[in-house]
Amino acid sequence: MKPMAPRVLCLGIFLLGVWQSQAWISTENLVPAPNLSRVPLQPNFQNDQFQGRWYVVGLAGNAIQKKEGSQFMMYTTTYDLQRDNSYNVTSILIRGQDCDYWTRTFVPSSKPGQFTLGNMQRYPGLQSYTVRVATTDYNQFAMVFFQKTSENKQYFKITLYGEFSPDP
Repeated sequence: MKPMAPRVLCLGIFLLGVWQSQAWISTENLVPAPNLSRVPLQPNFQNDQFQGRWYVVGLAGNAIQKKEGSQFMMYTTTYDLQRDNSYNVTSILIRGQDCDYWTRTFVPSSKPGQFTLGNMQRYPGLQSYTVRVATTDYNQFAMVFFQKTSENKQYFKITLYGEFSPDP
């Protein structure tokens, strides 16, 4: 791990806790999303090193609903790099005896490490969707920031990924 990585990881975990504690409110009183210019972007992002399976070990945002007695369910997200430098992104979450799968495409923007959602017309009411890889060491952790505007409301979440494993 790079010398700066533990400090960034600790900061990320702290921010996840703060945002999560503030975000358990209804969507009527959303915590304002930070300006994208204030969200870090991984310097010299290497898209070929980021592909593979990540485990979601932390999640916070302004629309995450905490239910009494509920527990966070760890899930996986796999980034599959395409020839056009977009990613096919598949997440798998186990709910009881079932697996929920959802797949989407992240299209690169002019800034390395920042993406938009492909095929937004498939999502009624969605006006914008931005993904930023805030920091990663490509092997042990990554923090990814998501921001979307839907029906004139701005939502955000930050995901802490852990223990990367390349797909076999």
